[in-house]
Amino acid sequence: MKAIAIQRYGGPEVVEYIDLPDPKLGPDGVLVRVKAAGVNPVDWKIREGGVDGAMDVHFPLIMGWDVAGVVERVGPGVTEYQVGDKVIGYVRKDAVEHGTYAELVAAPVRTLAHKPASLDWAQAGGLPLAGLTAYQGLHRALAVKPGETVLVHAAAGGVGSFATQIAVALGARVIGTSGQHNHEYLRSLGAEPVLYGSGLVDRVRALAPQGVDAAFDLVGGAALAASRELVEDPGRIASIADPGVLELGGRFVFVRPDTADLTALGELADAGRLTVNVAATFPLSQAASAQALSAEGRTRGKIVLMVD
Repeated sequence: MKAIAIQRYGGPEVVEYIDLPDPKLGPDGVLVRVKAAGVNPVDWKIREGGVDGAMDVHFPLIMGWDVAGVVERVGPGVTEYQVGDKVIGYVRKDAVEHGTYAELVAAPVRTLAHKPASLDWAQAGGLPLAGLTAYQGLHRALAVKPGETVLVHAAAGGVGSFATQIAVALGARVIGTSGQHNHEYLRSLGAEPVLYGSGLVDRVRALAPQGVDAAFDLVGGAALAASRELVEDPGRIASIADPGVLELGGRFVFVRPDTADLTALGELADAGRLTVNVAATFPLSQAASAQALSAEGRTRGKIVLMVD
């Protein structure tokens, strides 16, 4: 099969489009013919060696954790899927080696869900990691309830735009931070935008004088400090960017594969309550260019690799 792999850490120059053996399929695995693979910041951070101290890494390393595709074969212990099913997945395994930037992916059942019917392949490929991060942060870590006010930092970004929509779907009032150029976009998602940066606490209190019930931090640093000033109960602060949230008494969120959560995201999409904004698509062979665009940090929406 064709795949995007690296054989050492480095910049875009180490990315190779090469032939590798088809993946082996375990008893509880599903072989997926890939249609689309989402590009996330963690992908190029892995390429640069960013997870080497936290996870076992083996070369050649096929990058990518997001996938959307069609079931080609199932392991003998699999009853949840059959050949021809359309699926999505956040295929993060215990070691980093066999990723989703490839024509074929062997995915454990626990990492998959059926593809939402309302999403095209590019949208489906861009949903899992960022969507799950937002869902698990708001629904599980923060337990957001109807009528609460939630502050979402970097609300127009990849995770933030999902978090904004999910919080609205949960019945919350959402105040979202972003640059001025994204304020109209946030209003379209149902949020009340505020400018990030110095003076943020005062700007949020102008909208919510008593503060907010919960804060979802996607930035860290000053954003986390501002959250502590605005949230009475530190247990209602969650961060995906700054482990220092634990010292405040909050929750650190590292997204986990979860079929039920993926299914819930799909149901929100099919109900018209969650949209996936695809900023750009690239053919699989141009993964290095896709990662370079991701590393700029300026796109509004998902970057997705399309596989023929």
